[in-house]
Amino acid sequence: MRDFDHFSPEAVAFLSDLRQNNNREWFTAYKSYYEETVKKPAGHFGKVMSRALETLTGTAHDHKLYRIYRDVRFSKDKTPYNAHIHLSFASSGAPAKAPMWFFGLDSERLTLGCGIFQFDKPGLELFRSEMAGPRGATLMALAARLRAKAIRVPDPALKRVPAGFDKDHPHAEALRHKGFSGWKDIADTDFVVRPDLAARTIAEFSELMPIYRFFTR
Repeated sequence: MRDFDHFSPEAVAFLSDLRQNNNREWFTAYKSYYEETVKKPAGHFGKVMSRALETLTGTAHDHKLYRIYRDVRFSKDKTPYNAHIHLSFASSGAPAKAPMWFFGLDSERLTLGCGIFQFDKPGLELFRSEMAGPRGATLMALAARLRAKAIRVPDPALKRVPAGFDKDHPHAEALRHKGFSGWKDIADTDFVVRPDLAARTIAEFSELMPIYRFFTR
């Protein structure tokens, strides 16, 4: 198997077609095409990116390719398939509180991210105790720098400071987060069909490295 270099235009076109024909009959007819055109290349890309992220961070990474089948049990949206490619990357053997990298491609845009999207309960407690101290100011300054570079930083999940902390705490913004991440939105899917996709993706990820360093100090 040769190393992955870039996705084909047919892979992006498939995602567009699936969005318009999101039903079992259509997908069944094109399942083998999906596996050869989208799923297999995405798996190869995950391996190439894992190696590239090890070079960027100095830490071995594993990748996860998310399933195309949607879990519709508790959703009002009963369309059966995800019309996108989602990959995540995490340090090998990393605890749940470690930062992850994210690659999301649909027929209209590419989204790249880094961070801890949702702390577990012990992780959230530790995060809040740190945010109450000097690292809270560091995180708020980091968020400001990222936003100044047009990197999307989601607003805090809570409207109020959590119980146990002064409602006028100087690090209120940091304390109201239940996770922290930064995102780059690329509204040009041609990005993924041009040569050297992994190298160009790493160049984008490098702008999110301050988040990775913050959580892996």
